[in-house]
Amino acid sequence: MKVIGLTGGVGSGKSTVTEILESMGYPAVQTDAIGKELMRPGEAGYRGIISFFGDCILKADGTIDRNRLAEVIFNEPRKKVVVESIIHPLVKRQVINAVTEARIRGETDYFFVESALLYEDHYESVCDEFWYVYAPEAVRRRRLKASRGYSDEKIDSILKSQLSDEQFRSICTQVIDNSGNPEKTKGCLEKLLNLC
Repeated sequence: MKVIGLTGGVGSGKSTVTEILESMGYPAVQTDAIGKELMRPGEAGYRGIISFFGDCILKADGTIDRNRLAEVIFNEPRKKVVVESIIHPLVKRQVINAVTEARIRGETDYFFVESALLYEDHYESVCDEFWYVYAPEAVRRRRLKASRGYSDEKIDSILKSQLSDEQFRSICTQVIDNSGNPEKTKGCLEKLLNLC
């Protein structure tokens, strides 16, 4: 079984590509989704975050106020490092467990791990190779404004914090062009997976 890491910048459509692959029958995990689960009350990530930040980042129902947390770590970048040091190792452990279970079952030729931070979080120890989900910046900006309501300023700050197109291309063995419609992206994936 080959483990493929899917990565790319914000708005490139990594989740869309993952959904297409799952519709084709391939198992996949998304590190963002795992991270959100780990921040639910009672989970290890939740306990770690609360032990550091205290109750000031909780909503009235006891869940973490993700907007408040984002505001705190945006204003104090060293606290972002703390959050990442709590959540990222827990996420990676769950990814490794999912990959191991898939290997044991032996039911698939490919397993996909989707994350914007595959390179930064050293997923080369988990993945056999990285594939770059690409969309031009103008397309990404349009998507982020439409789907998330982001301002140009917020998009600019996110783009500055992520790898450049050249950097993604240098660490990835394949490029998935996700600038068009899902059918075109699926065709690109089929070629990469030698299905056509």
